[in-house]
Amino acid sequence: MNSPAFEFKSGMITIPVLNLFSSDINAITHQLHEKIKQAPDFFTNSSLLIDLQALPEQEINLALLVDAIRNAGMFPIGIRGGTKEQQLIANDLMLPGLSARSSNSKPDTTEKKISKVSPEVADEAEKPATATVETTIITQPIRSGQRVYAKGDLIIIAQVSAGAEILAEGNIHVYGALRGRVLAGVQGNENVRIFCSNLQAELVSIAGNYRVSEDIAESERNTPVQIYLSKHAIIIQNI
Repeated sequence: MNSPAFEFKSGMITIPVLNLFSSDINAITHQLHEKIKQAPDFFTNSSLLIDLQALPEQEINLALLVDAIRNAGMFPIGIRGGTKEQQLIANDLMLPGLSARSSNSKPDTTEKKISKVSPEVADEAEKPATATVETTIITQPIRSGQRVYAKGDLIIIAQVSAGAEILAEGNIHVYGALRGRVLAGVQGNENVRIFCSNLQAELVSIAGNYRVSEDIAESERNTPVQIYLSKHAIIIQNI
């Protein structure tokens, strides 16, 4: 009885976010089903965060919305943004409210005093700080059902099988056939890229923006490519 039965640990997982621009439940339901059809393996049975920040003045029936999401095969786990009343309704639906970053925050305009420093200290201050990027290297194939997460860059010197999922906060390099799902910049970094020597992926994503297999041109398949983000659009470029 003295041995611990559990422990709390901080962790990082990727969760799709439903950014709502309309309060029309019928339109949301229809478009949600269409999106899920494009990548059922990615969305089905997935957790989902509801974001109401783009609907500050609109009323929305949260109970109907939650039912629509669950009927589509996803599981809402909370809401972000919304009015106080919507937050209370969400609590009644057993959905916790997540704090939303305010878009009205003002930059710090406080006057700061500048003190004199010696030339030696000034020289040191002018040297740019070097950020250490953690790199994960994997030499074994990633099998179907496996999920790999890297806090920095991810390099895989093997194939990624269909049904597998690889995620990284930084860039992703795959020196082999890339099947399955690949998600780079999962913490919002839009400047990362995906490189692979043979693109056959079910889904590619950068900073939450994605393209599914059906949207990948034949000229981009089974060939070396680099994938990056431009104006919130996924660009696949042959190498």
